[in-house]
Amino acid sequence: MRHATRAALDRIERLLESLRALEILREKKRGTFYRGSSAFLHFHEDPAGIFADVKLAGSEFTRLRATTGAEQRRLLSAVRRALAAARAPRSPAAGRRT
Repeated sequence: MRHATRAALDRIERLLESLRALEILREKKRGTFYRGSSAFLHFHEDPAGIFADVKLAGSEFTRLRATTGAEQRRLLSAVRRALAAARAPRSPAAGRRT
């Protein structure tokens, strides 16, 4: 599976615009988003469609389809949830052992 071409990114431009609107993300190269200094999301394509590799939890990428409008909406929701979870303050008890 190769990284998304310009033509593939053109097909998901509305999704890219929505991702750009998330101020915590920085687009270093078209279709490649960083959170801080870490890669967070990028796109691939193959004959089966367009896919996003995104860090939803931890440091591992999760691959999600992003070909259809419904898939793009699900991806955007998952990204928003992951970013909100990363910014949520941890409770003081979360780090303590009993």
